Amino acid sequence: MPDTCRIKIVFQAPDPMLRQRSSYLVASSLALFLLIFLVIPVGKVIYVAFQDPSTGALTLINFIDFFKTSLFQESFFNSLYVAGMAVLIASLVSMPLAYFTTRFNFGGSILIQTLGIVPLIMPPFVGAVAMQLLFGNNGSVNLLLDQWFGINIPFMEGLNGVILVESIHYFPFILINLSASLNNIDRSMEEAAQNLGSSGMRLFRRIVLPLALPGYLAGASLVFLKAFDDLGTPLLLNVNNMLAPQAYLRISSIGISDPMGYVISVILVIFSLFSLWASMLASRGKDYSGGGKGASGLLKRDMRGWEKAGAYALILLILVLVLSPHIALLLLSFGTIWSYSVLPDAFTIAHYVEVFNTARGYITNTLLYAGLAASFDVAFSVAIAYVVSRTTVIGRKWLDYTATGALAIPGVVLGIGYLRTFNDFNVPFIGKPLAGWWVIIVIALAVRRLPYALRSCTAALHQVSLSLEEAAENLGAARPTIVRKIVVPLMAGGIVAGFVTSFATAAVELSATLMLVTSESDAPLSYGIYVFMQSAAGRGPGAALGLIAVVVVALGSYLAHHFIERNKRMQVTAPGK
Repeated sequence: MPDTCRIKIVFQAPDPMLRQRSSYLVASSLALFLLIFLVIPVGKVIYVAFQDPSTGALTLINFIDFFKTSLFQESFFNSLYVAGMAVLIASLVSMPLAYFTTRFNFGGSILIQTLGIVPLIMPPFVGAVAMQLLFGNNGSVNLLLDQWFGINIPFMEGLNGVILVESIHYFPFILINLSASLNNIDRSMEEAAQNLGSSGMRLFRRIVLPLALPGYLAGASLVFLKAFDDLGTPLLLNVNNMLAPQAYLRISSIGISDPMGYVISVILVIFSLFSLWASMLASRGKDYSGGGKGASGLLKRDMRGWEKAGAYALILLILVLVLSPHIALLLLSFGTIWSYSVLPDAFTIAHYVEVFNTARGYITNTLLYAGLAASFDVAFSVAIAYVVSRTTVIGRKWLDYTATGALAIPGVVLGIGYLRTFNDFNVPFIGKPLAGWWVIIVIALAVRRLPYALRSCTAALHQVSLSLEEAAENLGAARPTIVRKIVVPLMAGGIVAGFVTSFATAAVELSATLMLVTSESDAPLSYGIYVFMQSAAGRGPGAALGLIAVVVVALGSYLAHHFIERNKRMQVTAPGK
C-alpha cells in the first residue's frame, strides 16, 4: 500500500511592519494633499489679512480699516441681517410643513415632504433672476396686485430679494432636520404632558419644540451659514453691499494684493465656524431624550374638518411659494419676451437650441470637471475612511477633521486662497500658473465637495464587517488586495452615492469657479448661467442652462438616494445580519 502523501499548506501572515509603513505612507499622502490645497491656501488668506501691506509685519490695521469704512460696515451688517432673516423666514416656512406632516394623520404627507425638499435641487443663483420676473416691482405678482388692489409690495427690492430667494432655497435644511427630530420624539413624553392637561400651542411650545430643538438648530445653523456665505444670489440680483460680493469685487477689480478681500474672507470663515459652534453650544448640557419606553414619533391624531381645510390651504400656499422659482425658471426658459406682463408673450424652444449650439462647451466642461472632482473625492474618501477606521496611524482623526472642515470654508475664500497661493507657481510644460489652469477648478470642486463623499464612504465602511478582512488577512492576502477585492466592493453603494452627490453639487458650484475661471473656454455650467443672466437678451438661454443644471442635480440626488437605499436593503438582507 503506497504511503499517504501529506501536503502542508502554510499561510504567511503579512509583515506587520510593512503594513504599518504602508498605512503611514497613505496617511502622509492624504495629509500632504489637504495641507497643500486646503490648509495652506486658507492659512495664506488668514495671514495676509493680518499683514501690513507696506511693511509685511503682522498687524490689526486691516481689520481696523475695515470697520472704519462705511461700505464695509454696511456690508457686514447687511450680511448678518440677511442671514438672520433667512433663518426666520425659513423657520416660518418649514415649521408648518414639518409639524402637520408628523403630528396629524395627513393625506399626502409624503408628497408634501417630497415637494418641500425640491428647492434644494436648485442652487439659489439659478432661480434668482426668474424670481424677479415673478415677484419684482414689475413682476407677475405685483402686476396682479396692482390690477386688483392697487398696491405694490417690494418683495425683491434690494436685500428683500436676497432674503426671499435664500429663504425659499435653503429652508429644506430646517424641514429635513426638524422632521427627523419630531419623528424621534418619545411619544410617552407627549402623553404624559397631555395627561397633565397640556394641549394645543402650549403643548407644542413647552414639550414638542424643546424636544425637537437639536434638529431645528442643526437646520437653522446650515441656513445661516449658507445665506451668510452666498455669493451668486446677491451678484445676480445686483446687491453688492454684502460681504461675499465685496470680497469677490475687491479681488476681481483691485487685485489679489488688496488686503480688504482677505479681511472679508476671514470674517466669512469666522462666522461659518461660529454658526456651527453655536448650534452645538445650544444643545450642550441639555437632555432632549425621552425615557426610552414609549414609541418614537409624535402621537398622530385626526383633524376636524375646518382644521384640515385650514392646514391644506396653508400648506398649498407654502408649496406654491417654494416651488415658484422652478415654475418661473421653466417659463423663462421657454418664453420669448417676458417683461411688464404676467406671463411670457409666447413660448419657443429657441433658447435650448441656442444653448446646445453655442454653449455646449459649458456643459462639456461641467461633465469633465465634476466627473474628475467626484472621482477624486470617492478615491480620497475611501482612503481617509479606511485610514481613520482600520489603522492605528497616529493623528489619523485629524485627516477626518481637516477634510470635513472644508464644509465651513466658503467657496469665495478658497478661490481667493488659490489665487494668492498658486498664482506664481508655473506648471511645467503648460506655460501658465496653476491658478490660471483649468485643473485648479477641478481641485477646488474636489476639495469643496470632499466632505459629502467622505460621510457616505465612512458610513459604508462602518457597515463592512471587520471579520471579513481578518479572514482574508489570515489567508495571506495583502492589505491592498483586501481593500481592492473585499472592502471596496462591499462599500459600492456608499461609494456610488458619494460620487453622485459630489458630482451633482460640484456641477452647480459658482463661488469658487467664479474666482478661478480665467478664460471662457475653460468655464463650467454655473459660470455660463451667470454670464447669460447678466443681460436681458441672455436670460432665456441662461434659464435653459439653469434648467439643465436643475435636471443634473435632481437626477444625481435621485441616484444617490437610490444607491443608499439599495445598500441599506442589502445590509439588512445579508446573511448573519
